[in-house]
Amino acid sequence: MTTERRFLGLYHFLGCTKHQTHIFVVMEVTEEMIQHLANLSRLSFTEEETKAFKHDLQGMIAFVEKLQEVDTTGVEPLQHMGDAVNVLREDEIQGSIDRKEALKNSPVKDDTFFKVPKVIKK
Repeated sequence: MTTERRFLGLYHFLGCTKHQTHIFVVMEVTEEMIQHLANLSRLSFTEEETKAFKHDLQGMIAFVEKLQEVDTTGVEPLQHMGDAVNVLREDEIQGSIDRKEALKNSPVKDDTFFKVPKVIKK
């Protein structure tokens, strides 16, 4: 069974006002939870791997709990890692090679198309 501890705190992040209270649920990572995650992801773990995975997940959750203690008053939410916005180049018409040139190095082809092995069977 999952043990839950609730922490109340006033946080000024994610667009919350000073007066909004958040309840953070910290759950204990259980072997049943890991087996459920393994089943969902179509993985199987040995008993040793389950223990290691449990230890890793508990470390990740503890790290997130620690981050929740940081005072973020006055810090704007970060949406991008840099200041660059829409750094894509403009579309430009450029030349390309003709069909004959494209098919030149193909091992199997006809006059119009590359020929490849069939990969989908009906």
